[in-house]
Amino acid sequence: MGKSTVAQLLERRGVPVVDTDVLARKVVEPGQPALKEIQEMFGAAVIGPDGALRREELARRVFASDMSRKQLEAILHPRIRALWQAQVDQWRKEGVRLGVVVIPLLFETNVARHFDKVVCVACSAPAQQQRLAARGWSPEQIQQRIGAQWPIEKKLTQADFVIWTEGSPDITMTQVDRLLTQA
Repeated sequence: MGKSTVAQLLERRGVPVVDTDVLARKVVEPGQPALKEIQEMFGAAVIGPDGALRREELARRVFASDMSRKQLEAILHPRIRALWQAQVDQWRKEGVRLGVVVIPLLFETNVARHFDKVVCVACSAPAQQQRLAARGWSPEQIQQRIGAQWPIEKKLTQADFVIWTEGSPDITMTQVDRLLTQA
């Protein structure tokens, strides 16, 4: 959808950003309790010889089964939530006026209520599919991931602001600047 690009643009404008995708990688690093729980839940095949999570193997398993995906989310989401909430608390203590938390499954995890405003970064379904295919994902993998999310139309109705990312980088930057004048 363009969340990472928008997050980078915000950071360039001096807005502090915490990205939950980055936090998700941290909580599954070798030696972390979440990685051990994932191995216990999904088996040794999801851990590589180096002790690191084999993301593709885990994704293959969890996106093929709603129950498996929910089991993984039960392991990861509370840990990720604790980390971003700690960052938000720190910003508040420091008097930071504006901070951004990037949460791909914001509505699906029922955490929108924790924020003053919600920005939905979006593009059309064909553009989304094209971007995911460029990552090397198969059509089946793309549909599995999209199927695990709310429809974009529903997210758009819940957001306070929308940044549409199908235009040029300059158009996206203009939308980010406009957002910052309204935030």
